[in-house]
Amino acid sequence: MTKTVIQHVLARLRAIGVTDVFGVPGDYSFPVNDAICNDPDIRWIGCCNELNAAYAADGYARIKGVAALCTTYGVGELSALNGVAGAYAEHLPVFHLVGTPNMATQAAHALTHHTLGNGEYGLFRRMAEPAVCATAVMTPQNVAYETERLIAEALYHRRPVYMAFPADLANQPVLGQAQPVAAPRSDPAALAAAAGAIGAALEGAVSACVVPGILVARAGLRTALQDVIDASGLPFATMFMGKSVLDEQQSGYAGIYDGTLMNEDVRAFVEGCDRVVIVGAAMTDFNTGAFTAQLDPATTITIGHHRTRVDGKTYPNVEMGDLLVTLAGRLPKRDWRKIAANTLGPSVGAGTDPISAAALYPRWENFLKADDILIAETGTASMGLAFALMPRGATFHNQTLWGSIGWATPAAFGAAVAAPNQRVVLVTGEGAHQLTVQEIGQFARLGLRPVVFVLNNGGYLIERLLGTAPDSAYNDIAPWRYTELPHAFGCDDWMTARVTTCGEFDAALERAGKAKTGVYIEVVTDPCAASPLATKLHDAVKTLYMS
Repeated sequence: MTKTVIQHVLARLRAIGVTDVFGVPGDYSFPVNDAICNDPDIRWIGCCNELNAAYAADGYARIKGVAALCTTYGVGELSALNGVAGAYAEHLPVFHLVGTPNMATQAAHALTHHTLGNGEYGLFRRMAEPAVCATAVMTPQNVAYETERLIAEALYHRRPVYMAFPADLANQPVLGQAQPVAAPRSDPAALAAAAGAIGAALEGAVSACVVPGILVARAGLRTALQDVIDASGLPFATMFMGKSVLDEQQSGYAGIYDGTLMNEDVRAFVEGCDRVVIVGAAMTDFNTGAFTAQLDPATTITIGHHRTRVDGKTYPNVEMGDLLVTLAGRLPKRDWRKIAANTLGPSVGAGTDPISAAALYPRWENFLKADDILIAETGTASMGLAFALMPRGATFHNQTLWGSIGWATPAAFGAAVAAPNQRVVLVTGEGAHQLTVQEIGQFARLGLRPVVFVLNNGGYLIERLLGTAPDSAYNDIAPWRYTELPHAFGCDDWMTARVTTCGEFDAALERAGKAKTGVYIEVVTDPCAASPLATKLHDAVKTLYMS
């Protein structure tokens, strides 16, 4: 039987790993919604609003490598656009399926609902264009070709794409065929030249290290880079955004490199190397310790997604995966100088002692287990946990570049949908939690059992630290009874606790580690209990952006 336009797209999304579609239904998108629900191999995951659905797709894509989001025209797609933009900034291929009015309505420029009342029907797609790497209006005549083009674009750039489905065309039969686009391959001469240049540069170095970045994970190249590390013996340090790209429980891991703000021993080690090999890392403000990282361009080797630069020469058309495989086969094993990564140290406080920052973060570090998925909200919590030593196989996720408050709760939901057999640990501040808390109910709805920590420090602590008026009213939020929320959202069997002292926290952590249900713990701290990095960022950010 000939597939319809939307059935064809869903079949191709299944083929690349999408088995769930997050979204909110709407009348213009009913043909797409119905097709998803009628597909035996794809599950509809309804979210509380479109922004949360986009965040959930972001979390899902971090685990599975690709995700899909479905919204209706105008009001739905614009609500999701912030989350789609975050996926763009963080290199996550999310397929945004948008149901639009039928072609006759659009051609007549009719003044229908969900429009601006100006008869302009291409406006919202154009609004989305800067936040996606490709767009298309899917028709029976072009769907075969455009689906392959958009898949190729999304996977090449590791960024979202926009697919519009006019309501009268989504269920029309496909006309035409197209072959899947082959994955990009390196130019053989450029690949050989780049590998040779890197080999020669490292051969002449006494000391060297690797700085792996988030594109290694996004492109599915963790194993390929680990093979390079194993073959060469090179040590590595990661920046904030690239934390846990490689397993941190190995002797070659030096720790987090954050410029002059943190870890002076790691800074001295990385910047003192004769050669630094950067693999897919972005030199953003929070990644570089507010631009305090000082890497000499003359000694830095940069392996990008599709090109490489060595000693001032750029080698285009060199795919990162191809180059890593080549390097793993040609770099000799050497006994490079290394330093040992630090942990957060022993936790302090006991009994009735209040929960300070020094008491908080080491306890979380010790709570984590092998293969955990840790989702840390943008802000003080993630800045403290970035310096925790992750257990074997555990991964750390944070929206380092886009930094949208409220991202973590629905992203954790998306990650749990993608990996139902792994433990998802969510750490979020109460201010961010209030933006997107509704998705807590979705965990119970699907039988998922996360461990949720809500850090209650009486407002927007990161804003108090970064701003010039910490006591201003805009940093205050409504005082919720957080531990009553799981019950209100249908998580009736979850373990809940509210802890205000170190003793209460220890007892709750012990219970949480044994729990067979979801866990929700409110951790109450002093309003100024900030991690060291969050504290140091105040002066750095003030100098960068406010002077």
